[in-house]
Amino acid sequence: MLYTTILLSLREIARHKLRSFLTTLGIIIGVFSVITMVTLGNGISASVQESISSLGTNTLTIFPSSSSGRGGGAPPPSFDQDDIDALREQIGGVRSVAGQVTSSALAVRNAQNWTTTITGSSNEYFDSQNLEFASGRPFTQAEQVAGKAVCVIGDTIRENLFSDGDAAGQRFRLGSVSCEVVGVLEKRDSGGFNDPNNSVVMPIKAVQRRFTGNQDIRAMIVSVQDGFDTDTVKQSITALLRERRHQRAGQPDNFNIFDSAEFAATVTQQTQQMTMFVAAIAAVSLLVGGIGIMNIMLVSVTERTREIGIRLAIGALGKEVLLQFLVEAVALSCLGGLIGIVIAFFTSWWASSALSIPFAFDPSINTLSFAISALTGVVFGYFPARRAARLNPIDALRHE
Repeated sequence: MLYTTILLSLREIARHKLRSFLTTLGIIIGVFSVITMVTLGNGISASVQESISSLGTNTLTIFPSSSSGRGGGAPPPSFDQDDIDALREQIGGVRSVAGQVTSSALAVRNAQNWTTTITGSSNEYFDSQNLEFASGRPFTQAEQVAGKAVCVIGDTIRENLFSDGDAAGQRFRLGSVSCEVVGVLEKRDSGGFNDPNNSVVMPIKAVQRRFTGNQDIRAMIVSVQDGFDTDTVKQSITALLRERRHQRAGQPDNFNIFDSAEFAATVTQQTQQMTMFVAAIAAVSLLVGGIGIMNIMLVSVTERTREIGIRLAIGALGKEVLLQFLVEAVALSCLGGLIGIVIAFFTSWWASSALSIPFAFDPSINTLSFAISALTGVVFGYFPARRAARLNPIDALRHE
């Protein structure tokens, strides 16, 4: 009986292809929107996590902060080499400390040129950022102490300036400075942060002397040893820097400490909350689709009143009529759910490629969306089906 009922329901849907498609449109849009939003949200979260992981989850970056509590006076003091030495020597659990200054310049070699970011730091910088060498070497101690014009370049710089061969040992001009390449970094996904592929790293003294023109250090990157609590190290650094920067009790810190792991957790949580909010709004389309199914099923009951009367007159049970119309409603909603899932799959794949984020298509969300679409068919199809099952056969046969 069930098999025959399903065949009758599918045959009725096939008889009105356009109407059936328009009926399922709300379900299609709802399922498509929910799955696409969740997939892209998961992809963005995964991209952020990947980017932060590449920097190391036990890394603290310290910047001067203008929030000195004085209502917009002089800018906060920058850091110096003594601050770096103090952190390295006085804070337990610190694996390495790298000072950092940045600038920018036009890199030129032969007929090629490329605008790049210049990062001045020490060899600890490569370790703290988990940067690997494709060729060449890091700076020697003598090069760092003397501030020589040597550099390590990212993969983008290599592709644009040294596509004709190995860059290590070659020279190019960085602004007005002739610079020797001593190493090339492995290509790495930048994930929207400071892109190491488009960066030229030089000894910090070289950048201070030739580009910034001062001894200021604008950031310090601290790597925490494995097994040490990052929050504890962060508190120790805060206390030491407040003392070194002569800050009074109750005065706001004139520096900020950026915790990569904490940032990753915060961004992931906010992304997930935003994804769920947008998905919830998109899910309203499922409600609209359910109302559309109920409306069309009521129209179908009216159109097929005589058919229902004939079936009841020749002995069909009311529950059989109810099941037929309920199966039609569920089939329509499930069809819409399947179409929505397929469209969402390809749209999410395309959007993820365009945004350069991981394709995080979650099967559990697909299953849940399909189940909800089927449930929508049951809920909104029951009333029309119940109405059809309760028709009086005599009155139904008289219907024109």
